Amino acid sequence: MLRDDTPAEERIGSRDLTDWRSPVGRRLAGWVVGHAADLARWSAAHLVLVVTAVVGGAVAVALTAVAAEVYDAVTEADGIAGLDQPVLDQAIAWRSPGLDHAVTLYTDVGGPVGMPIVATALTLLMVWRWRSRTPLVLVLIAAVGSLAMTTTGKALIGRARPPLSDAVPPYETSPSFPSGHTLNATVITAVLVYLLLRRLESVWARSTAVVVGAAFVLSMGLTRVFLGHHWLTDVVAGWALGLGWAAAVVTAHRLFLTVRRSAPHDRVEPAQAEVT
Repeated sequence: MLRDDTPAEERIGSRDLTDWRSPVGRRLAGWVVGHAADLARWSAAHLVLVVTAVVGGAVAVALTAVAAEVYDAVTEADGIAGLDQPVLDQAIAWRSPGLDHAVTLYTDVGGPVGMPIVATALTLLMVWRWRSRTPLVLVLIAAVGSLAMTTTGKALIGRARPPLSDAVPPYETSPSFPSGHTLNATVITAVLVYLLLRRLESVWARSTAVVVGAAFVLSMGLTRVFLGHHWLTDVVAGWALGLGWAAAVVTAHRLFLTVRRSAPHDRVEPAQAEVT
């Protein structure tokens, strides 16, 4: 039987995840705790889903505004969009057959086949190792939201990719904005790193996890530009949207922990949750 989070998993190092330091966070946590009695009859998984939907809906509104601003920059060819063609030109200048092949193999890790395999393997490893349902719930929520944001953004904006003459095969034909590889890699990696941080005890280990996760997300986005499969602004949008959604998922989980802390009688003690 898979258990829920133990008290030891309610913190990252010395930071208590139920301690809300910002005024907005305290108000949000207070509101959720105040309505916890109405939700007490629901399971922990349902509570996480409800809170994620509420928080994610608010974040989605803000992210829509951000995406609109980025798209305006794209269509007006000012601001960051002015870097799109120069950055692509520089990427073309750096290419070579060997490097192109290596980068293509690497970018496939974050693709529609590679990323689900990696995410599923790491999630199941966490579930098995920790005997916890939390990785499965959070990664599933994160993945569904990420996929929805990617498909919706591409359908609404429909931006063309760089010319095929400037791209490295195999070519891609779906709309370019935002970069799905970048957005999905950002969301899944951020949530997996968050899950790891709650288990790692040393500052060095936690710092390493953050650096490795950030390096993977940044490099995955840059490979899309290097190969000519996306413009720089597609990748920047993927980073921004992905971090926003990951923040919503993490916030939802922290709210879940806060509500559970406020109702000690609902907590399952570790000894009761072990496999018999």
